[in-house]
Amino acid sequence: MKAIKGKIVKGIGGFYYVDTGEEIYECRARGNFRKQGITPLVGDNVEITLNEGDHENTIDIIYDRKNLLVRPPLANLDRLFIISSLVDPKINTYIIDKLTAIAEKKDIEPVIVITKNDIADGFEEYEKIYKSAGYRVIKCDNSSGEGAEEVKELLKDKICAFTGNTGVGKSSLLNNIFPDLKLETGETSKKLGRGRHTTRHCEIFKTDGGYIADTPGFSSLDLERCETIYKDELPYCFKEFIPYLDKCKFMTNCSHVSDKGCAVCEAVENGEISKSRHDNYIQIYNEVKDIKEWQKK
Repeated sequence: MKAIKGKIVKGIGGFYYVDTGEEIYECRARGNFRKQGITPLVGDNVEITLNEGDHENTIDIIYDRKNLLVRPPLANLDRLFIISSLVDPKINTYIIDKLTAIAEKKDIEPVIVITKNDIADGFEEYEKIYKSAGYRVIKCDNSSGEGAEEVKELLKDKICAFTGNTGVGKSSLLNNIFPDLKLETGETSKKLGRGRHTTRHCEIFKTDGGYIADTPGFSSLDLERCETIYKDELPYCFKEFIPYLDKCKFMTNCSHVSDKGCAVCEAVENGEISKSRHDNYIQIYNEVKDIKEWQKK
């Protein structure tokens, strides 16, 4: 037997594949994790035991995580690339804003990537919204490879995930950055107005001193499975709101929705905060405002 440290790079069917820097080993998680309600995640830093003969290798220790996401199910992320397409499927700012809020809560840097600029206009409108909010925005054209190098530079020495609705071009973008991956891609279904799922499991790929993940696409309904952001923490997940939060007339009770004397609402009226972002904040706030304290546990 031999104990060695590594990182989980793939999990499928109860088996976990751990990269030790020299080799990738297939492992099972010890039963005590199940008893503790702990599920190993791709991205986890772990200690494993390499067993001889017919005995399975085991994951014995899962080290503390700096963060985790439920969907995509990943741990210890540095950057979340939120991929949206201008058309087919049409860009959905609510999904972008929900994901940026989740990333902010988890101390993960969100990066907005907008694809299909070769077949539709409108990039500048969304670039303005998200750059003014303080985010990196990258223009991509997967048919020509535009934007791929800019994304690649942000992957170095980081653990990153790519997420967005099915059909927006996540796998195509990764193929442009790293052709050797040869990830399966799929066309968008014209009948359903959404893409077919082409990535069947969560896996991270080692490259440039870091790791990247191609994760299953999801619809807006799947956002219900993401971690909940509670109403008292939501304003801090919209980073452009933060300079105004201590200027509201009734700071402790202000919801920043339509309150009298709200500095955030005034900033929206003055064009200092995007109306689109504030509208989506209100939608998220209304979804979580009635969650009770006992439901948080």
